[in-house]
Amino acid sequence: MRVLSEIGGRAAALVDRAAAGWLLRTGSGEAVAERELAILRRLVFLSSAALIAAPAGLSFVTSPAVALPAGVATVCAGFLFSAVGSIALARQSAAVSAVAAAPAEDFFLENSVGLVLFLDPQGNVTTAGGRDSREFLAWMRDPKGRGFIEQVHVSDRIFVLQALDRLRQGEECASVDLRLDRPCVSLDLRQFAHLRMDMTARRDEDGELLAVVAQLRDVSVEQQLRMEAQSRAADAESANDAKSRFLAAVSHELRTPLNAILGFSDILLGEYFGKFDNERQREYVTLVRESGAHLLSVVNTMLDMSKIEAGRYELLLEPFDIGASVRSCEAMLALQAKGKGVTLTSRIQRGLDEVVADQRAIQQILINLVGNAVKFTDAGGAVTVDAAMRDGILQICVSDTGIGIPADRLESLGQPFMQVQNDYTRHYEGTGLGLSLVKGLVALHGGHFAIASVPGEGTIITISIAADGSAAGAAHAQKDRAVDFPPRLKIAATNVAGLEEGLFDGRAQAKIA
Repeated sequence: MRVLSEIGGRAAALVDRAAAGWLLRTGSGEAVAERELAILRRLVFLSSAALIAAPAGLSFVTSPAVALPAGVATVCAGFLFSAVGSIALARQSAAVSAVAAAPAEDFFLENSVGLVLFLDPQGNVTTAGGRDSREFLAWMRDPKGRGFIEQVHVSDRIFVLQALDRLRQGEECASVDLRLDRPCVSLDLRQFAHLRMDMTARRDEDGELLAVVAQLRDVSVEQQLRMEAQSRAADAESANDAKSRFLAAVSHELRTPLNAILGFSDILLGEYFGKFDNERQREYVTLVRESGAHLLSVVNTMLDMSKIEAGRYELLLEPFDIGASVRSCEAMLALQAKGKGVTLTSRIQRGLDEVVADQRAIQQILINLVGNAVKFTDAGGAVTVDAAMRDGILQICVSDTGIGIPADRLESLGQPFMQVQNDYTRHYEGTGLGLSLVKGLVALHGGHFAIASVPGEGTIITISIAADGSAAGAAHAQKDRAVDFPPRLKIAATNVAGLEEGLFDGRAQAKIA
């Protein structure tokens, strides 16, 4: 028995030496070779038994002269295939295990975008890495220890420390924008690098902060674009303020001589210092008076626009009879409408109560809307002014059968100095300020402005204002709210028949007036 065991041990040692030499030549490491030797040892003992069993089995179906070499060849081939396949599978599983055993931190450090820093609870850097770490570390000083916080701009260090404090107090993540001192090693010669640092807390089982994972990304381009946008916004605001101041100054300077022109024209027309020698003189003085009055109206409109745009237009809310204001507007513009051959009518809801609003502003709204309607309506047309109250909302609708407005021009209509026709094709005089002023005054009252128009058929403009003045009072109470001037135009449907319930079908009413 002892002899057999010695023979088996020597055979095993012989097999191990032969297999080890072969495995080392294939590039196997020592740890892997131990596992592969065990595989080959088992295959050798199995093949040894098969060397006897296979020829014996084949001898039952063929002659021993054929069974012996065929059996040996089959066993050897099976041994080789089994050995190669088993060793390949063992090496593949070993490689997978090695990758899986690699620390997750190393994988994160190698593949994360930007610069990745591992910080201790005090904010000192313990590990640095990241896919773009070489680009950052090329100009940064060594961030280990307190090397990172010392490179942060002095005024930004407080934000980093505050973010760390929030993480220590229990927050899971924090983000902060900071600047790092940048040596002039690049072509752009930027003094600072603008970075965004996203910080995530790592805690133990008790929730205590163990470390902080910080990922830094360069946002210098975003910061540059933001600064350019802020600069352009500041320039635009400055230009807008300068324009408003210019309009206010010019308006005040023009009103003084215009008042003198109007006053002296009235004295001449009254013939207080002698009669005119002929009618031509009276005609010229009348033209001077009318031209001065028109220019004063334009100046007053410009001044009101500048006040609205600057937020300095003060509303004087008081109760007044809206019906009387509508009739007064009709009386003022009746002569102009009659001279153009346009029929001007007004319809006021029976029993219409007083409203609370700025009477001067409402009167100006009516004059501008009706004046525009008369101006853009040809002879034989009709202009209608309707006023009604519904659910505490005053609705004033001015409709005409004039030239109408194309759909593609409705968006721009109402902007200052904007008219429907261009400078080369328009046939109607005006500055394009009236509708813009109307929209601004309606917005100050907290009301709504809507327009519907069909080219060649007419236009309907409807304004809705709270009759008790509550919307205007709320707007004045909010001093910080900027007035949208000119307000955004709310376009009603071009199909006049499809107007909302409660709005006048002004086009149809104007045609039958």
